[in-house]
Amino acid sequence: MIQRSVVHSTFVIERSYPAAPAKVYFALNDPAAKRRWFADPDNPMPSRHEMDFRVGGKEVNAGCPSDGQMHFYNAVYQDIVPNQRIVYSYELLFGETRVSVSLATIELLAEGEGTRLVLTEQGAFLDGHDTSSTREHGTGELLDALGAFLRKDA
Repeated sequence: MIQRSVVHSTFVIERSYPAAPAKVYFALNDPAAKRRWFADPDNPMPSRHEMDFRVGGKEVNAGCPSDGQMHFYNAVYQDIVPNQRIVYSYELLFGETRVSVSLATIELLAEGEGTRLVLTEQGAFLDGHDTSSTREHGTGELLDALGAFLRKDA
């Protein structure tokens, strides 16, 4: 029998980028731009990426990392304020197993000629399949990839 559990956690990650908020916002909302940085470095070509960036729109990103099991990121955009804020909820599945459900907010704050991005995630981590610290680390890596994309694109 599977031991059922849920661990609730909140984390905040901040990054500063040498790009204006409008440029960071574009990298977050344009499907072609996001596809270039929102990827697993070990498997940079997702098998499926769909993005409908509008309130109520959905994003799906599916790929098979080195563990051999398909991973699914299924998001719904809840609130969008252009160049300022994106709020979305998402579930993460490993195969058919839902490992977490989260609410995330990205804030874009003008800082000199650049942008300070503040990401706050509130997660429910299910049945011990994933942890908040693992998610925070992975999300930090994605935000670092966003930074590399913005520097390369500058």
